[in-house]
Amino acid sequence: MTSNFALGIDIGGSGIKGALVDLTAGDFATERLRIDTPSESTPANVAAIVGEIVENFADQLGDGPIGITIPAIVQHGVTISAANIHESWVNCPAEQIFEDALGRDIVLVNDADAAGVAEVGFGAAKGHPGLVIVTTLGTGIGSAIIHRGVLVPNSELGHLEIDGYDAEKRAAASVREREGLKWSEYVPRLQRYYETVEFLFSPDLMVVGGGISKKADKFLPQLKLRTPIVPAQLQNRAGIVGAAWLAAAEAS
Repeated sequence: MTSNFALGIDIGGSGIKGALVDLTAGDFATERLRIDTPSESTPANVAAIVGEIVENFADQLGDGPIGITIPAIVQHGVTISAANIHESWVNCPAEQIFEDALGRDIVLVNDADAAGVAEVGFGAAKGHPGLVIVTTLGTGIGSAIIHRGVLVPNSELGHLEIDGYDAEKRAAASVREREGLKWSEYVPRLQRYYETVEFLFSPDLMVVGGGISKKADKFLPQLKLRTPIVPAQLQNRAGIVGAAWLAAAEAS
């Protein structure tokens, strides 16, 4: 790796955000640029916005690496699913589309995987030597499995079937808001979810991210688990930082 800097871009359902990342500090080296996700969030339209963000940082980035997150399963550069983005991303050669639009190599990764890598590299699980599972509680439940610093991609633990339900349909943060659940009503759902994940994977540490992690004191102390479970530290910077780190790692 010739530089300690890389560009991270985080594609979300409402906004596309990017920043240059200092890979030594594990944090932004510039102000974040955010552009609204196009209402018709097709690959071509999203790639055009990504191009604007890359152009904004072009002078500082030079030929440095670019990592991009997307809310989809990403297998060998192909997006297999699509969450909160246009259905045309399903089975789409997305990495190639971005590379053709930008005229340069990029690394494309699932958004929860990028956030998980960032938490292990620089956040709540920094330097952890064992098996770490990072979950993001938001519109759904995202997940990342990292063993001894190595990512096992596309785990999709939000879609575990628990008690006959897709887990995120009962335990995502959006469900608590939509159903108006008190914490005393929501915590049992989280307990059921995390005890299942714990039983299936026996992790050494679990990290909980997503906006709700800012209120971790409302629910984490009430969970009864063998495994230590802690709030994420990088908050909404995690996707950008993780994408940049993964791109730099592939370029090195």
